[in-house]
Amino acid sequence: MSRVGNKPIAIPKGVQVTVSGSSVTTKGPKGQLTQTFNPVITITQKEGTVIVARTDEERLSRSLHGLTRTLIYNMLEGVEKGYQKSLEIVGVGYRASKQGDRLVLQVGTSKPMDIAPPQNIQFDVEGQNRVHIRGIDKQLVGQTAAAIRSKRPPDRYKGKGIRYVGEVVKLKPGKAAAKKKA
Repeated sequence: MSRVGNKPIAIPKGVQVTVSGSSVTTKGPKGQLTQTFNPVITITQKEGTVIVARTDEERLSRSLHGLTRTLIYNMLEGVEKGYQKSLEIVGVGYRASKQGDRLVLQVGTSKPMDIAPPQNIQFDVEGQNRVHIRGIDKQLVGQTAAAIRSKRPPDRYKGKGIRYVGEVVKLKPGKAAAKKKA
């Protein structure tokens, strides 16, 4: 019995939900999202709530029950409030800037990296070393942030690179520290 899957999802004010078969469309002040789910999960809308139930007790159905409920909740949250991930750029000469809607990174390469935002994603640059990625699709915001971070992940010896805000990078001791121990 899925504890998460059995909870009804309250529909926030200002958000419209349309359920047609195994497809769910949410429309709110930030935009519109549509997603199709596995047909072994039934999705119904009653009195300002969305209820997710499974048709049988198969292993696949049980595993998709809580996942489907969480994905629908994330869709509702996204069209109402939106999502944001923040990245921090650490290093001498490393910086970010915004040209139009594109993000330009200078992170120790010979040429600046020019990154175009996916659809429904916005980049904001705070100062020269903070980048905020905003959007209504939680998965797309996280995936975009991870793709930007992968351009220059934090160095394990000096800590230089692109990291999530609040991410702790454990630094390794260098050769000098290894010689002192011996």
